[in-house]
Amino acid sequence: MKSKQGVLWGLVIMAVVAALPLHAQTASNAVATPASVDARSAASPLNPLNAVGTDYRIAPNDLMEFNVFGVPDMKRDVRVNASGEVSLPLIGQVPVAGLTPQAAEQLIATRYEEKYLMDPQVSLFIKEFTTKRVAIEGAVLRPGIYPMAGELTLLRALALAGGFAPYADITQIVVYRGGTSGAREQFTYDLDKVRAGQEKDPDIRSDDVIVVQRDARRAALRDSLFSDILSTLNPFK
Repeated sequence: MKSKQGVLWGLVIMAVVAALPLHAQTASNAVATPASVDARSAASPLNPLNAVGTDYRIAPNDLMEFNVFGVPDMKRDVRVNASGEVSLPLIGQVPVAGLTPQAAEQLIATRYEEKYLMDPQVSLFIKEFTTKRVAIEGAVLRPGIYPMAGELTLLRALALAGGFAPYADITQIVVYRGGTSGAREQFTYDLDKVRAGQEKDPDIRSDDVIVVQRDARRAALRDSLFSDILSTLNPFK
């Protein structure tokens, strides 16, 4: 009996030890690294104009929050249609595609000032960007498609996805990109080397697909350890 309990405790300790490096890595990537913190504050997918930059041009399908200071009933979310216009109360369709948010604010304010309001203070906040986006898949906490606000690097893009999921292999991060000839290009990066300054933090382009591979060996070790534990605890074997 004592021998069996000793084997059981040994397996539990091995499983905990195997999981410890992963916990440290996940916490480091998702919380503690300066790059992750910086990326959250500077490249949040829902951050408004302060993240977009003054040179951003509104495009069809962008979603914006429209507001007129002092007129709360005017506040609403509006989406740019395929023709590049937004539909606003009283003034109807206004062409905004191709304009910066600041220029669109001035145009809309002029339209309201012509007939309805005196010196209107119009504000537009970009809530969803559709012209530039990146897809992040694989062993990350929040896989999905994220809009790009300004310049984006691999470290910043991965921070958008919340860091790494269990058993991520950060030495095998693959970026797929459409080539000029139509063929898809593939690049593999070792994030340990990027963080150490041995390799440049690569730029990410619009429509890139980032795939974080899963460490099959560590996952297999975990499955094997827990299988042994369950087998030891099973009274019906």
